[in-house]
Amino acid sequence: MADNADQKKSTHRRRVRLLPPPAWWPLPVAALLGLAAGGAYGVLKAPEYAATSYVVAVPDDTTEPATALGFAQAYARIATSSSTLAYAQPRAGIGVQKLRTQVRAETSPESPMIAITGTAKSASEAADIANAVADALSLSSNQAAKNTGVQLLLFNQAVAPSDPASASPTLSGAVGLCAGGLLGGLWLLARPTAARRRAEGPAAAGITETTAEPAGETVEEYASLPAQGEPAAAKEKESVR
Repeated sequence: MADNADQKKSTHRRRVRLLPPPAWWPLPVAALLGLAAGGAYGVLKAPEYAATSYVVAVPDDTTEPATALGFAQAYARIATSSSTLAYAQPRAGIGVQKLRTQVRAETSPESPMIAITGTAKSASEAADIANAVADALSLSSNQAAKNTGVQLLLFNQAVAPSDPASASPTLSGAVGLCAGGLLGGLWLLARPTAARRRAEGPAAAGITETTAEPAGETVEEYASLPAQGEPAAAKEKESVR
């Protein structure tokens, strides 16, 4: 008896081991891979700092405020131009091409203020870049102030930030987890048709078997019925025969 019980247990264990993984296994695997990739990216990537300086377009006595708003939009577009960056390059201490990738200018359609943001791996370098571009934009635009009637003034100078602007490892891991789960779910929705047919094969076969018998019985019953329009006497003779 004990030997039979051991054999049954070993057979059961073999069957359990041979069971295929569930169909939804790519979802947790992709989520875990995304979590690991996002966390590793947040740890290995060097932190990036961002500092912002503000300049404001001020109209003179003969210029309407709406004109200053329009010039603020125009000056924001030329803040990252080659001529402006050439003025800012000596103070920033980096080349024009690299400086263009580390600065951006933004403005609002409701305010004549321009926000100039510098980014770098050092907090002090980010502030230097923002202030250098803001000063260069003010100098180049004020040279035409007599003709435009609008002058750019430094509203707020950038200071070195204390915290990096780049995502922390925790946030990077959370983003990777969500991205991995999304990719895993999309893979489940778009998995090969053959796998779906294999999974749905037994269910479809069961439906066919259950529906085949009623269909056959219906055909036999219909065949036993007399033809439409056949005389009653002929029906009785056939029944006697």
